[in-house]
Amino acid sequence: MPMVNIQIVREGLAGDPEAKKAAIAAKVAAAISETTGLPKTSVWVVFEEVAAKDWYVGDESVAESRRKRGI
Repeated sequence: MPMVNIQIVREGLAGDPEAKKAAIAAKVAAAISETTGLPKTSVWVVFEEVAAKDWYVGDESVAESRRKRGI
């Protein structure tokens, strides 16, 4: 049973996070199912949401990077 762990910046899911996660999970499960021949129901997808202030690229948080870019 494959398990996919997706770590994602929480703020990237704003504006209906449940629907966005469902869409991502459906596509990931379909890709694995098509490639392996396993049923989609055998694919587990787990989301870990991390706040932008807690996710760093180098020495800068994603929140700070977005502020600088006006996002």
